[in-house]
Amino acid sequence: MRAAMTRNRFKGAAVAAASVAMAVVLTACGGDGGSGEKPESKPNESLASSEQKSKAPAPDEVDESQVLATVKGANGVEVVVNSATRESGGFVTVKGSVTNGSDQAFSADGWQGGEQELVDNHASVAGASLVDQQGKKRYLILRDTDGKCLCTRFVGGIAAGAKVPFFGQFPAPPAGTTEVDFQIPTMPTATIKISG
Repeated sequence: MRAAMTRNRFKGAAVAAASVAMAVVLTACGGDGGSGEKPESKPNESLASSEQKSKAPAPDEVDESQVLATVKGANGVEVVVNSATRESGGFVTVKGSVTNGSDQAFSADGWQGGEQELVDNHASVAGASLVDQQGKKRYLILRDTDGKCLCTRFVGGIAAGAKVPFFGQFPAPPAGTTEVDFQIPTMPTATIKISG
């Protein structure tokens, strides 16, 4: 009888302790306690939101007001380069557009380049490069750890008569280099100026 009473006391104490612990957890997770006040924003959060507002256009957006080069390929395909900007991270972003002037879809065959690592990029500008003639150096397109280029991939190709934006990111040549040759496999070479 005494053992049963002791067990019941322990059970009661355990239930009470669990209830207190649950109340503490719920109070800690309760947020602002119903005061209706907004939580204070941290300085980094407001800085991040203001930076997002003033951020440069996304890599696949193209400013067509300036043309650095126009390259015409076979079957009515035309590449226009609108900008080549030196970025603070040590790379150059090239932006422009591709127009398929033919009456058939364009799959960008060969544009992904001949490197084994880039073969899975399919319809893209993965095979593009920048050539610094003065420094005698070629800069290949940047890629992630999975071999995906830091560039536009034309999923499903480019429809007949369509014009689509493209971008590609490359290691930056030395600061004194302001002109490079932009090359896409199967297309003529274009000399472009780097800004920034």
